[in-house]
Amino acid sequence: MIATILKTRIQNAIMKKISYFFAGLFFAGLFFLASCGNPSEQNQTLVKPGITKVDWGQADGKKVELFTLTNGKGTQIKISNYGGIVTSFIVPDKQGHRSSIVVGFDSLSGYLAKPPYFGALIGRYGNRIGDAKFTLDGKRYTLAANNGKNALHGGLKGFDKVVWDASIINDSLPSLKLGYLSKDGEEGYPGNLKVTVQYTLSNDDELKITYDAVTDKATPVNLTNHSYFNLTGDVGNTILGHTLMINADHYTPVDTTLIPTGEIRSVTGTPFDFTSPKQIGRDIDSVKGGYDHNWVLNRRDGSLQEVAVLSDSISGRSLEVYTTEPGLQFYTGNFLDGKLINHDGKPIKQHSALCMETQHFPDSPNKPDFPSTILKPGEKYHSETVYKLIVNK
Repeated sequence: MIATILKTRIQNAIMKKISYFFAGLFFAGLFFLASCGNPSEQNQTLVKPGITKVDWGQADGKKVELFTLTNGKGTQIKISNYGGIVTSFIVPDKQGHRSSIVVGFDSLSGYLAKPPYFGALIGRYGNRIGDAKFTLDGKRYTLAANNGKNALHGGLKGFDKVVWDASIINDSLPSLKLGYLSKDGEEGYPGNLKVTVQYTLSNDDELKITYDAVTDKATPVNLTNHSYFNLTGDVGNTILGHTLMINADHYTPVDTTLIPTGEIRSVTGTPFDFTSPKQIGRDIDSVKGGYDHNWVLNRRDGSLQEVAVLSDSISGRSLEVYTTEPGLQFYTGNFLDGKLINHDGKPIKQHSALCMETQHFPDSPNKPDFPSTILKPGEKYHSETVYKLIVNK
């Protein structure tokens, strides 16, 4: 009898331990799955943010380097000190697949061949100046005419074609600081202009670009970045299916050479109305040559504010644009002709990428009614732009 009772108790104890063991395995499994969450999100937490660099060749007898900025999510942006060029912006889509949302090349040689400003810093004056001339303080200045009779993006050798001094700022967020001295008379512009541009990649997938400059003579200054975006990550897809919102009730009409006429016109009832999100391809055929115009942003003040949102349903990616600038040049890659090959091996064709260049208005030195772009000695030029990526699952 006693033996039977002992046997039963032993069996019950063993069964209880077995049940505890399997219960422990079950709850451990639940905890593991909960901690994993989305596999791509789990991987992101394991990435250590920072900057690396590699030698990338030479230009003008100077060393060129390629810097890779990585944030805690694993998002990577590659930037060269040649032209301050953003060569790639690698982010996941809604499926977790990573690809670059900007057009670019894997080698320096592609940029030395002078493509149409892919990813580059633009200066001393972004966009066009009519007849390549302007008058300042009673003196007439003549610039290089590199776009028909007009000056475009700083001239024959603008900021996009020089080697910048680079320094790494690797504090809580990876930042790359670039510096350049544009000497008095360079490309016809007056004054020694000392420029600093800083790229910062946040853990919220924000690329922040900060521009600062000082001069010893009055001079026009209009700095921007000329990245070409395709949110699908594949230039085999056009950007005509992208949806765009621009917070602007007005734009600046242009003449046949894309110089503003001086008028500030309402977008209401025109193909230029992007005040509500609209597919880019919807009205583009109504705009001769495609969109390549300046929008007059609805600004409250000079603070950083959201001015545009670009979205793509294929990838689930959206790009929010914030800036302190008064204008946005929206360009739909009208002059791309398939002769250049993207880093994914595909030809870069018409409408396979677009630009959203934050800026002051084109030809402002010749348009006294436009916001002034003149920087004077003792003043400080400061501008900020943020491109923030969001992935909609």
